[in-house]
Amino acid sequence: MMLLAPRQIKPIYVTHYPRADQLNLPLIQAFNQLTAADFTRRSHFINGRYENLYLELNTLPGLEQVLQFVRDCAANILANDNRPLRQGFWLNAMAPGDHTSLHSHDENDELLSAVYYVTVPEKSGDIVFIDSPFNIRITPTAGMVLLFPPDLLHQVECNHSGTKRLSIAFNFGLADTD
Repeated sequence: MMLLAPRQIKPIYVTHYPRADQLNLPLIQAFNQLTAADFTRRSHFINGRYENLYLELNTLPGLEQVLQFVRDCAANILANDNRPLRQGFWLNAMAPGDHTSLHSHDENDELLSAVYYVTVPEKSGDIVFIDSPFNIRITPTAGMVLLFPPDLLHQVECNHSGTKRLSIAFNFGLADTD
């Protein structure tokens, strides 16, 4: 795992899921077969689409393996000393012309946020992190994982490709041990 950002700004870590080339095609094919009824919840209705799509873990093939990989990365960054992490996840499907608004993930007690890229067509938009006075622009690739502080503002530029871009977003906090 590589630390992407300089020390004077909030850290952004980047790594790649080692089996992305085997997992991503079946995952996007299964996603494309879903209907609105398959999602347990949808939120952030902005510009005519729900930015966040929630579903059960077993709905998509390979999803559990990606979640475990990203959870292990988060535990490593947080030096979590075997305390169980709580992990939330949702999908973000961006059709041509879609973008994701400026936001952060620090609504609750999150310790770390992440995103895994399933499909990233050419010209489907960079993710831009804003840590004033710096803007960090990253052109993602399929299989890339970015991990970052939940209070780091970010947005995704407009998808100017002709196809859908799909990513999985995560928040991590400490699990209740009661």
